[in-house]
Amino acid sequence: MEKILSGDDGNIYLHHDAFTPSECASFMGRLGSETPWRQEHLTLFGRKVLTPRLSSWHGDVAYTYSGLTMEPAPWTQTLTQIRTRAKQISKAKFNSVLLNLYRDGKDSMSWHSDDEVELGKNPVIASLSLGATRRFRLRHRQDKTRTIGLDLKNGSLLVMAGSTQHHWQHAVPKTAKPIGPRINLTFRWTNPI
Repeated sequence: MEKILSGDDGNIYLHHDAFTPSECASFMGRLGSETPWRQEHLTLFGRKVLTPRLSSWHGDVAYTYSGLTMEPAPWTQTLTQIRTRAKQISKAKFNSVLLNLYRDGKDSMSWHSDDEVELGKNPVIASLSLGATRRFRLRHRQDKTRTIGLDLKNGSLLVMAGSTQHHWQHAVPKTAKPIGPRINLTFRWTNPI
């Protein structure tokens, strides 16, 4: 485990080899075929746009972000298996997961914080990366010159906890490099609203 950030403005830890390459290959294949992938419309700055990635929401409760309410699909055996390990590593409980499929380097995630009311005051977010390595960026909300860049590799689990979402934004930027697909699973506890 590598400590990325620890202090008053958040706690971030990276577990480089949370899952083995063979586990990752199996999960990648299973999730690719069994997940009901969708390309959603989000409201950003007052206009509707298509997300530059595919996604799927699974869990016990609905989730709303950027003007989009996602009704949960049921837990699959694959997701339950991955959640068990994510819970063991992060020492947190999760009742939902957002899956994002980045098909290539053109797919991305813009700057945001996971700070929706449903997630509570200091949510624990456990983020598993499967497939291609992608650059994950963090920037401080008050001092945008404070940045962190991480390469999230196949099988790595990034855990963001404490006050991280109050003080930091994160993103997965586009890249012009030829790059294969990546599935990212972000486990969280979501309270019903």
